[in-house]
Amino acid sequence: MRRLLWIGVGVAVTVVVIRKGRALAEAYLPAGTTDVVDGASRLARAWGTARHEFVAGMAEREAELTHELVGDVDVAEVRAHRDRHVDELREAWGGRRTGRPRRDWAGPLDDPDDDAEATFF
Repeated sequence: MRRLLWIGVGVAVTVVVIRKGRALAEAYLPAGTTDVVDGASRLARAWGTARHEFVAGMAEREAELTHELVGDVDVAEVRAHRDRHVDELREAWGGRRTGRPRRDWAGPLDDPDDDAEATFF
Protein backbone atom coordinates (compact mmCIF):
# COMPACT_ATOMS: atom_id res chain seq x y z
CA MET A 1 0.00 0.00 0.00
CA ARG A 2 2.89 2.37 0.77
CA ARG A 3 4.39 1.82 -2.67
CA LEU A 4 1.11 2.64 -4.34
CA LEU A 5 0.90 5.84 -2.30
CA TRP A 6 4.41 6.92 -3.36
CA ILE A 7 3.71 6.06 -7.00
CA GLY A 8 0.65 8.32 -6.84
CA VAL A 9 2.69 11.09 -5.21
CA GLY A 10 5.34 10.75 -7.91
CA VAL A 11 2.78 10.98 -10.71
CA ALA A 12 1.14 14.04 -9.14
CA VAL A 13 4.49 15.81 -8.66
CA THR A 14 5.47 15.03 -12.25
CA VAL A 15 2.24 16.51 -13.60
CA VAL A 16 2.65 19.67 -11.50
CA VAL A 17 6.30 20.10 -12.53
CA ILE A 18 5.47 19.71 -16.23
CA ARG A 19 2.61 22.21 -16.08
CA LYS A 20 4.61 24.76 -14.08
CA GLY A 21 7.60 24.28 -16.37
CA ARG A 22 5.50 24.98 -19.46
CA ALA A 23 4.02 28.09 -17.82
CA LEU A 24 7.50 29.35 -16.93
CA ALA A 25 8.77 28.64 -20.45
CA GLU A 26 5.89 30.56 -22.01
CA ALA A 27 6.38 33.46 -19.59
CA TYR A 28 10.14 33.92 -20.01
CA LEU A 29 10.95 32.66 -23.51
CA PRO A 30 10.36 34.82 -26.61
CA ALA A 31 7.24 34.15 -28.64
CA GLY A 32 7.65 31.29 -31.08
CA THR A 33 10.46 29.58 -29.18
CA THR A 34 8.28 26.72 -28.04
CA ASP A 35 7.13 26.24 -31.65
CA VAL A 36 10.76 25.90 -32.74
CA VAL A 37 11.45 23.36 -30.00
CA ASP A 38 8.33 21.40 -30.96
CA GLY A 39 9.40 21.48 -34.61
CA ALA A 40 12.88 20.25 -33.71
CA SER A 41 11.47 17.41 -31.63
CA ARG A 42 9.12 16.42 -34.48
CA LEU A 43 12.09 16.49 -36.87
CA ALA A 44 14.12 14.29 -34.52
CA ARG A 45 11.26 11.79 -34.29
CA ALA A 46 10.86 11.78 -38.08
CA TRP A 47 14.60 11.22 -38.51
CA GLY A 48 14.50 8.32 -36.04
CA THR A 49 11.55 6.76 -37.85
CA ALA A 50 13.24 7.14 -41.24
CA ARG A 51 16.44 5.61 -39.90
CA HIS A 52 14.51 2.69 -38.39
CA GLU A 53 12.70 2.06 -41.68
CA PHE A 54 15.97 2.25 -43.62
CA VAL A 55 17.70 -0.27 -41.34
CA ALA A 56 14.70 -2.61 -41.53
CA GLY A 57 14.68 -2.34 -45.34
CA MET A 58 18.40 -3.05 -45.50
CA ALA A 59 18.03 -6.14 -43.32
CA GLU A 60 15.14 -7.39 -45.44
CA ARG A 61 17.06 -6.84 -48.67
CA GLU A 62 20.14 -8.56 -47.22
CA ALA A 63 18.00 -11.57 -46.33
CA GLU A 64 16.55 -11.64 -49.87
CA LEU A 65 20.00 -11.47 -51.47
CA THR A 66 21.38 -14.15 -49.16
CA HIS A 67 18.45 -16.41 -49.98
CA GLU A 68 18.95 -15.82 -53.72
CA LEU A 69 22.67 -16.53 -53.39
CA VAL A 70 22.66 -19.65 -51.21
CA GLY A 71 19.03 -20.76 -51.14
CA ASP A 72 17.65 -22.37 -48.00
CA VAL A 73 21.09 -23.23 -46.61
CA ASP A 74 21.74 -22.33 -42.97
CA VAL A 75 24.71 -19.97 -43.36
CA ALA A 76 25.71 -20.20 -39.69
CA GLU A 77 25.91 -23.99 -39.91
CA VAL A 78 28.00 -23.87 -43.07
CA ARG A 79 30.40 -21.41 -41.45
CA ALA A 80 30.64 -23.64 -38.38
CA HIS A 81 31.65 -26.63 -40.51
CA ARG A 82 33.86 -24.74 -42.97
CA ASP A 83 36.99 -26.84 -42.35
CA ARG A 84 35.11 -30.04 -43.07
CA HIS A 85 33.77 -28.59 -46.34
CA VAL A 86 37.23 -27.40 -47.37
CA ASP A 87 38.66 -30.86 -46.68
CA GLU A 88 35.88 -32.42 -48.78
CA LEU A 89 36.71 -30.06 -51.64
CA ARG A 90 40.40 -30.94 -51.39
CA GLU A 91 39.59 -34.63 -51.56
CA ALA A 92 37.23 -34.06 -54.48
CA TRP A 93 39.93 -32.17 -56.38
CA GLY A 94 42.46 -34.89 -55.73
CA GLY A 95 44.71 -32.70 -53.58
CA ARG A 96 46.11 -30.86 -56.62
CA ARG A 97 47.95 -27.65 -55.80
CA THR A 98 46.43 -25.73 -58.72
CA GLY A 99 42.98 -24.45 -57.90
CA ARG A 100 43.04 -26.00 -54.45
CA PRO A 101 41.67 -23.80 -51.65
CA ARG A 102 44.03 -22.92 -48.84
CA ARG A 103 43.33 -23.70 -45.20
CA ASP A 104 42.48 -20.02 -44.57
CA TRP A 105 40.35 -19.83 -47.70
CA ALA A 106 37.32 -17.61 -47.22
CA GLY A 107 34.37 -19.52 -48.58
CA PRO A 108 31.62 -18.10 -50.78
CA LEU A 109 29.56 -17.24 -47.68
CA ASP A 110 32.20 -15.04 -46.04
CA ASP A 111 32.83 -11.35 -46.51
CA PRO A 112 36.40 -10.92 -47.78
CA ASP A 113 36.61 -7.52 -46.10
CA ASP A 114 36.16 -9.08 -42.65
CA ASP A 115 39.58 -10.72 -42.67
CA ALA A 116 42.40 -8.18 -42.88
CA GLU A 117 45.04 -10.91 -42.61
CA ALA A 118 43.86 -12.90 -45.61
CA THR A 119 46.67 -14.28 -47.73
CA PHE A 120 46.21 -14.95 -51.39
CA PHE A 121 47.72 -17.65 -53.60
